[in-house]
Amino acid sequence: MASARHRHVTRGGSWIPGLAALSIVSVLGLPRPDKIVAEAPAPPDSTVVVSAAPAPPTPNIMDLRRDLSELLNTGSLRRAKWSVLVVSLDRGDTLFSRDPHRPLAPASNMKIVTAAAALHVLGPKFQYQTFVFADGPIVDGHLRGNLILYGTGDPGISDRFFRNRSGAFEHLADQVAADGITHVDGAVVGDATYFSGPDLGPEWNPRDLNEWFAAAAPSLSFNENMVTLQILPAAQLGSPPRVVTIPADFPLAMNNGAETVAGRPRPRLWLDRVTPTAVIRMDGEIRQGGPDIWRRLTVPDPALFAARAFRETLDSVGVWVRDPESAVHFPSPSRITGRQSWAPGLIGPEEPRLIAQHTSPEMIDYLTVMNHESHNLFAETILKTVGKISQGEGSFEGGARAIRSFATGQLGLASDQIQATDGSGLSEGNRASAGAFVQLLSYVAKSPYWEPFMSTLPEAGRSLRRMYRTPAARNLRAKTGTIDGVSALTGVVGTRDGETLLFSILSNDLASTGAAKRVENRLGVRLAEFRRGPEISNDP
Repeated sequence: MASARHRHVTRGGSWIPGLAALSIVSVLGLPRPDKIVAEAPAPPDSTVVVSAAPAPPTPNIMDLRRDLSELLNTGSLRRAKWSVLVVSLDRGDTLFSRDPHRPLAPASNMKIVTAAAALHVLGPKFQYQTFVFADGPIVDGHLRGNLILYGTGDPGISDRFFRNRSGAFEHLADQVAADGITHVDGAVVGDATYFSGPDLGPEWNPRDLNEWFAAAAPSLSFNENMVTLQILPAAQLGSPPRVVTIPADFPLAMNNGAETVAGRPRPRLWLDRVTPTAVIRMDGEIRQGGPDIWRRLTVPDPALFAARAFRETLDSVGVWVRDPESAVHFPSPSRITGRQSWAPGLIGPEEPRLIAQHTSPEMIDYLTVMNHESHNLFAETILKTVGKISQGEGSFEGGARAIRSFATGQLGLASDQIQATDGSGLSEGNRASAGAFVQLLSYVAKSPYWEPFMSTLPEAGRSLRRMYRTPAARNLRAKTGTIDGVSALTGVVGTRDGETLLFSILSNDLASTGAAKRVENRLGVRLAEFRRGPEISNDP
């Protein structure tokens, strides 16, 4: 049944990462988490390309440098901070540079670092596991205890890889039913203890926390931790509008002070929520005859959100659950054993029993979503997974340590050249230089993961919705980046005579990110048009 619902075709075997809780480890027969070592290839020989000699000053190269300098000095951009580097992958020489070692906020270019570290630590075929455990005996179809829905970081339990948003849960529910369980005399417990620390980035802008791109990143997610609100006019004038949640009937605390009015079909309605856990305030007007209003909001408790959805899915396959769903976010001592346990409510001396298991699509599919859509939730859960596997800590700090280790140990960079606070670039505290990004691209180009990595980068004129009908179209792959006052573009481009160039363009302190992006586009096109030309001989 799972294969019929699952649109993704998995390849190869799955690997279960080291689970944090000793009870899980014993149930699955896995080694201790501190004994697990990710299988990664030996690092390729790394050449520090940012210190390469400048390319010989041929007329074409001099023209290129003049043109790029003029682009960076356009209008208000003269006052911006720049870090720019263009290097030939084929020859290793530098075609253009401006402050290549200057660390700046990279915005979503940080996802390039996350992707490269994930390929190094996890590999492209890594797959997430989601488990269902029973923490009590099963007697005549009755589970005398709880079902524990245990996540290890999978951000893809949604309709992105399945026919519907509950497709993965349907797979798990079918296994629960096949085990002979018809009644659960406890609850569905959403367990999000595999990761530690905060679910939200420590430096994220509070104004962003209600928006889909700043969803919490725990180890148990569902529907990308979002709920969609459909707001419709009431049938009676003067009444509050109707609110429909998708998924259906998900409870959100709301103070509905809006009003349905007559007149021109132009909505004047707004929603306000101070924090993701606060009451939503809705004010303003919605007009009869006008369009419905749609808004996506982050959910206050993703683990509870997932547990509720799984409980509903169990009901659809004939498994009745007695108690309301609950969630566990932090390990605590078991009442029975006194040990740290992911399930503090154990009701008997026996270890929980594995009932069902779901395997995700492969990591390369997740990295493609992350980079093509600049998806922050995917970036943060991948970052935490890298931290969990390589540092033993699935947190923002653990992931940041893994990034620092990768940057200094594998890339050979100074510690100030890549400074990670999160995996998505949403935090203004991230720092990286153009030289660091070009060095990273050079490193990956020598690794076994170059082609998979390149496939995750958007393509100009297609998934990178820029530079249409130019020489860069279908000839340039790059990751964009944008936050307030910051723009970035880093990637690879083929020149007119077939040379491969690595480039990174970072700009900060911008009055207009739009102006910077127009410059990035023109720079990308100019590189695609470039011909090196004959070199000038100094021989007599």
